Amino acid sequence: MTTVPSDAPRSGLVSVVVPVYNEADGLREFHRRLSGALVGETHEILLVDDGSSDGTAELLRELAAQDRAVRPVRLSRNFGHQAALSAGMELARGNAVVTIDADLQDPPEFIPVLLAAWRQGADVVHATRTVRPGEPRLRLVLIRIFYGLFARLSSMPSFPGNAGDFRLMSRVALDALLSLPERNRFLRGLAAWVGFRQVSLVYERDPRYAGESKYPFTKLVRLALDGIVSFSTAPLRVSALLGVLFAGLAFLAIPVVVVLRLAGLYAVSGIASVHILVLGLGGLQMIFLGVIGEYLARSYDEAKGRPVYLLAPDTDEA
Repeated sequence: MTTVPSDAPRSGLVSVVVPVYNEADGLREFHRRLSGALVGETHEILLVDDGSSDGTAELLRELAAQDRAVRPVRLSRNFGHQAALSAGMELARGNAVVTIDADLQDPPEFIPVLLAAWRQGADVVHATRTVRPGEPRLRLVLIRIFYGLFARLSSMPSFPGNAGDFRLMSRVALDALLSLPERNRFLRGLAAWVGFRQVSLVYERDPRYAGESKYPFTKLVRLALDGIVSFSTAPLRVSALLGVLFAGLAFLAIPVVVVLRLAGLYAVSGIASVHILVLGLGGLQMIFLGVIGEYLARSYDEAKGRPVYLLAPDTDEA
């Protein structure tokens, strides 16, 4: 059982964790605005390079030379957004830890609002988006559907809808999250799962400053699967219920077919219908086996115990 202290200081070092992947075009502007938002705060900025290939690594070294608050962290390869966030959160030393992306869609100027809520007693402060300019309508509809499904299927009906990875966590809440050993991390779900005193604050999202989204449709689907599979067994239960339903219908159909055949009202006209039935049921079986396989794959992945990420040799962990 993991125990945490009931109280923690509401002042001191503020850590800002920023996963960075091929963001060289907008990183200087992001650093300028973030530094401006943190004026008056004792802070550190952990810029986690998730295997960038566009000169981001060199730019991080320049920023670190110009600003002593910048701590560049370099992963040995591209491990993904959630892994980069995990690396930064584990290396953060602050009493409050803010996570934010570097694309400037989440405004750094909103961080003082998160800090104010933390100083008033909140342990997890979710930044909830009201508008998402520049994103395709289909993408927005699918995102809305996912958050609705997640709220209903997971064990957390109070999960803050439309909240991404822009949030603040107190040291107590962050230590509780970091104590969780799982590898397939859906961090926005885990941040809500740990409990403590949580609040949601609304803000308006901005268009991306430069570059392209690092979350294409395929990665969004993968993230959605991580969220639902990590926090819900509903797909397994649905497959079992449907299996019972189809088996029951087949059992009830047996006496009906026998009676119709004895009455001369039923005759076999061909095998096409049989083929369709076999293919349909076979397809359902494959779908349900795939659902079960997804859970088994997660169990196998966790049993291997591989780390979520690896740091490059030149990363300063101090």
